[in-house]
Amino acid sequence: MKSVDVAVIGGGILGCFAARNLMRWNLSVVLIEKELDICTGITRANSAIVYAGYDNKTGSRKAELTVRGNASFDDLCRELEVPFSRCGSLLVTYDKESLAQLRRKWEQGIRNGVPGLELLTGGEAEAMEPMLAPGVAGALYAPTTGTVNPWQLGIAAFENAAANEMEPMLGTTVVGIRKTKFGYLVETDRSELRCRAVINCAGLSADRIQELCFPSDTHLLIDGAEYLVLDKQARKPKRVIFQQAQSCGKGITAIPCVEGNLLLSGVRKPVGEPFATTKEGISELKTSAVSLFPNLNMQQVIRSFAAARPNPQRDDGESIHDFSIEYPAPGFFSLIGIKTPGLTCANELGRYLAEKTAAFLDAHPNPRFTPHRQAIAKTNDPEIICLCEGISRGEILEAIRRGASTVDGVKRRVGSGMGVCQGSRCSFAIEQILREVRHGAL
Repeated sequence: MKSVDVAVIGGGILGCFAARNLMRWNLSVVLIEKELDICTGITRANSAIVYAGYDNKTGSRKAELTVRGNASFDDLCRELEVPFSRCGSLLVTYDKESLAQLRRKWEQGIRNGVPGLELLTGGEAEAMEPMLAPGVAGALYAPTTGTVNPWQLGIAAFENAAANEMEPMLGTTVVGIRKTKFGYLVETDRSELRCRAVINCAGLSADRIQELCFPSDTHLLIDGAEYLVLDKQARKPKRVIFQQAQSCGKGITAIPCVEGNLLLSGVRKPVGEPFATTKEGISELKTSAVSLFPNLNMQQVIRSFAAARPNPQRDDGESIHDFSIEYPAPGFFSLIGIKTPGLTCANELGRYLAEKTAAFLDAHPNPRFTPHRQAIAKTNDPEIICLCEGISRGEILEAIRRGASTVDGVKRRVGSGMGVCQGSRCSFAIEQILREVRHGAL
């Protein structure tokens, strides 16, 4: 039976950053993920926004970690060689009755320490973003808002953790957890694992994972949203645009992605099949988008997808609006229902959990830890497999060497299949390369 200091359960962005930060300490760490690759759940269907922090209640853990996480994002992305755009954002309203709410958000943001916040008139907002439909009543400008590719960030954290000797256990399902005199016995569908501490970052399954060992008064209500991706050639706002929900309709969000695409997100609603779109939802999103951006060409939509989000609730039905971190017993830490702005706070939450775990285990700092990770570089390989994105055979082979085992895994590492044709021209060739690698031909 294998023994380690810490078992991290869940290989989404939270689990990957928890593992990375644990490696700053002299600890042996295993990351357990039920899928064959990481960042395949909530992380892969995400709005990609790095929030400024004005939406969170002053004094809450969420407010503190959001502002701190946002401020450190440039350095974090330089360490991990992940593209980051600090493009700023506008929260706009077309309803004069909502101006008081904008001011309350501005005041809250000032109390939270969000830098550079400005209340704008409608004319100032329209001058800043000419694509907006006329008639803006007012806006809240947050220059520190940014965008990042969520799965690239999570994969980078995972690779950095592995380079610092974290051990991954992919394709492994946790089926039981027992408290023992030495710590915990984690039972999986492959083997048993003895550990001194457990960090539960299992996303949509986090409440169920905790209940394998301890009761929880926090449970998850899942909702979702639908998204549209527009071609890089589409006109797009320079900043993230949040439309303030108002009495006459529902707001949407427009995100200029770091890759150059425009991402449109609709309102949250009850989810049927997780990650599945609906005809009604996509139609509503298109109509709302054209209403907000009259000159937007919806013929340039190249993809639609849906996301799921865990909403933590108490047993009595009360919603939890702060980050829910449970400590049911010494050495057991549960992140249950971490939603927006979880991406912004992933590294800060990971650091927080690592420090708590290190203190519990009386661990010392790891002098060998290196925070730097190298991205997959563009190569001089003349054989271009993905014509839309200019991805070479050499880049695809490097993605496979780093752990991609599917066409989707390659896409999330190098961006193949993200262009106008959405992989219709390159998917077969990438699958063929994967088969050749599996059979030892490469």
